[in-house]
Amino acid sequence: MTITEQTYDHIRVEKNVEKQTATIVFDRPEKMNYISMLGRDQLTEIFAGLNQDDEVRVIILKGAGDVCFSAGGSIPEFMATHQEKLSHLAENVAAPERSPKPVIAQLQGYTFGVGLELAMACDFRIAREDTLLALPEMNLGMIPGSGGTQRIAKVVGLTRAKDMIMRARKIPADEAYQWGLLTQVVSKEDLQQTVDSLVEELVRFSPIAQRVAKEVLNASEESPLSVGLKMEGKAYGLLRTTEDFKEGVDSFVEKRKPVFTGV
Repeated sequence: MTITEQTYDHIRVEKNVEKQTATIVFDRPEKMNYISMLGRDQLTEIFAGLNQDDEVRVIILKGAGDVCFSAGGSIPEFMATHQEKLSHLAENVAAPERSPKPVIAQLQGYTFGVGLELAMACDFRIAREDTLLALPEMNLGMIPGSGGTQRIAKVVGLTRAKDMIMRARKIPADEAYQWGLLTQVVSKEDLQQTVDSLVEELVRFSPIAQRVAKEVLNASEESPLSVGLKMEGKAYGLLRTTEDFKEGVDSFVEKRKPVFTGV
């Protein structure tokens, strides 16, 4: 495993070439892994580099230590930040969603504020059974401002989103899973193995098919059905021309495992 030489604000990037992963670690465990304004800005830079790295197939987000993923942002910084910048906080937090690669949020303990908003921008959320999800901004006379109101409402519906956000409710992992906020809930002992197994599963597929699937699925959130169907059809036709699709068909006929190259 290698750790990037670039210095970030309490964010560590670990790359594992053998597993074809890069892990972004929020590394401030003594302060609940809070994410600074600078750290938010750096996420765009980090993802931009990983998106272009052919040795990385899957990106993982996790918190350092054993207590939390991230308990949110730095509250004093909000008062010191100009309102114009605050109006654009969702842009950097959307970096996992914009990435063409699968992104997994590995959650534990407190997953609050921008921590939850980042997790909601990921493709998969694997949570330890002690995970608590919350957007507690109402306690500060504020609302979530990094995509939280919109992504939560799209996933769970308006009634549950209001129940969670307007009451600043802490949602335990089992309830969050029932709502559709989490992909899977596992024991503390099984968390790392579950994430590793998901990575192994994802890297077996065609990188180009994964990229196109993510793009089409994300677009479905904002497109009417008729537009989404056209996009799906064009994407299907495009993938028909790839070497990976030919390899997939050949391996099926020949009863062997496919070897995809992303071409």
